[in-house]
Amino acid sequence: MPYLGESAALLTAVCWSLNSVCFTVAGRRVGSASVNLGRLLMAWATLVLVHLLFYGSPFPMQAGAARIGWLGVSGLIGFALGDAVLFEAFVLIGARLSMLLMTLSPLFSALLAWLFLGQNLSLPKVLAMAVTLGGIGWVVWGGGEHEDHPHLWRGILLGIGGALGQSIGLVFSKFGLAGNFPPISANLIRATAGVAALLLYFAATGQLRRTLGALRDGRATAFIGLGAVTGPVLGVVLSLIAIARSSMGVAATLMSLSPVILLPVSHFIFKEKVSGHAILGTLLALAGAAALFFV
Repeated sequence: MPYLGESAALLTAVCWSLNSVCFTVAGRRVGSASVNLGRLLMAWATLVLVHLLFYGSPFPMQAGAARIGWLGVSGLIGFALGDAVLFEAFVLIGARLSMLLMTLSPLFSALLAWLFLGQNLSLPKVLAMAVTLGGIGWVVWGGGEHEDHPHLWRGILLGIGGALGQSIGLVFSKFGLAGNFPPISANLIRATAGVAALLLYFAATGQLRRTLGALRDGRATAFIGLGAVTGPVLGVVLSLIAIARSSMGVAATLMSLSPVILLPVSHFIFKEKVSGHAILGTLLALAGAAALFFV
């Protein structure tokens, strides 16, 4: 199917737009640690059921030790570490600025793919990526209104860490997906590793009861559940399809469009005023994304 990877990457951006809002709201109610553990537990349980339905087993034991190793490390870095710092950035500086920093992920991904996967990008694709990233940055920066934010630099460092964690996780996933391994099975392995790592960490530090106890907040748990379905389940499966069927740099660039997708949501659902520079930046980013399909 032509452009399957690119289409999956765009759908990933839609899913991540929704879950970034859900996790920001929930994180400000119960804290980023509870959000990270809660959404991953929910996602893991959902993936087990989905895998049982589609493949007749709760876990892909036939994957082999090497593949489980690649995907397990991917889940540890992407789910447990990268998302932990990203969710804290959501709490400190909000979804919009955090997602701006996640636009660094395509740059990290393209560099890592060049170093470890031997992937090259043509000059037109590099230029299209630059246009897309420039448009996204213009949209989400908002004219510098964050300059006096008390947690700005800490949040920026955490956001950069989230982008790097996502990119490194994608590289390990690329190795684990070799041989057309099913993305649902791959995501279950990644989620299992992430859940195990977080449970061990919180148990070892004596924080497990408190972290899980925060999920008694019904409103926060509802947002976490919705975010878990659209993020770690559907969004990540789509992202794995994207990197399996297209180059990592292109896939990561298209997946970074989520801040742009949030503009019409903000305008029509939350009745927020959208400035002219935001609209122009949106058009610029979408033009760059469209160019990736044809150059």
